[in-house]
Amino acid sequence: MKVTSSSSDSDSIKLLQITDTHLFEPADGSLLSVNTLDSFNAVVEAILEDNRCFDAIISTGDISQDHTAVSYQRFEQGIAPLEKTCFWLPGNHDFKPSMTSVLPSEQIKQLQHVLLGESWQMVMLDSQIVGVPHGRLSDYQLSLLEEKLLEYPERHTLVLLHHHPLLVGSRWLDQHTLKDAHHFWQVVEKHQNVKAVVCGHVHQDMNVLHNGVRVMSTPSTCVQFKPNSDDFALDTLSPGWRELELHSDGRLTTQVKRLAKGCFQPDFSSAGY
Repeated sequence: MKVTSSSSDSDSIKLLQITDTHLFEPADGSLLSVNTLDSFNAVVEAILEDNRCFDAIISTGDISQDHTAVSYQRFEQGIAPLEKTCFWLPGNHDFKPSMTSVLPSEQIKQLQHVLLGESWQMVMLDSQIVGVPHGRLSDYQLSLLEEKLLEYPERHTLVLLHHHPLLVGSRWLDQHTLKDAHHFWQVVEKHQNVKAVVCGHVHQDMNVLHNGVRVMSTPSTCVQFKPNSDDFALDTLSPGWRELELHSDGRLTTQVKRLAKGCFQPDFSSAGY
C-alpha cells in the first residue's frame, strides 16, 4: 500500500499518532478513574478543531483494555471523523483475535509495510508476547525489518512498534521494555535508511537521538505515566497525541499536543493497574 501526500506543493508526508487508548466494551469503562472513551473522543475532537492537514493515522497499540471486540469497534467509530487511513498494531494489552473483528475495514489497516510518498517507507512490527507486559521481536519480525530495509535502500524508513526499544529511566516501566532490544538495533545499525522509531506503551513523551536514529514515544489518549519514576506514578499532564512530518530529504519534524491543562485527571492514589 502507498500513502500519497495531500499537499499539492510538497512531497512531505504528515502523520498523526494516536496511541494507548485502552478502550472498554462499556461506554463508562475507566482506567485509573479516567473514562478512556471520553478522553479518546476528546482527543479526536481537539484534532478536528485544530484543523491541521495530515495524510494518515498511526496507532501504536494498547487500543483495548478489556480484550473485547466491542472495544475495537469503539475505536473504529471514534477514529472515523478523522477520515484518513489508520494503520494499527498490537500492544501488550491487545487481543489480536478481537482486533480482527473490525477488519477488513475501509479506514483501519493492519499491515506490515507501507510506502509513504516518493521518499519514505513505514515498517510496522509486532512486539507483543501474549500474556506478559514486556515485548520481544521474533526472528520473523526482525527478518521483515531487514528485508524491507534491503528492498528499499533509497527510501528513508520509519519503524513502528508498541514497546520502547530504549530505556526511559523509570525502573517500573523499564521492566516492561522491548527485551533483547540489541537484536533490533543490530538490524537497524546495519543500514543507513532508518531515520526514526516510534512507539507507544510508556504513556509519555520521549524524543531522543540514538546512534543517529530519532526514537519517540507519545502520550496516551488517557492516563499519563510520570517520567523518571522508579515506582508506579501518574503524571498531571493531560492526554495527548503526536504530529509528524516526514520530509523528502530524510528530515523529520514533530510536535506533541495535549488537551487543555487539567483534563481527565486520574486517581493519583492508585498503586498500579
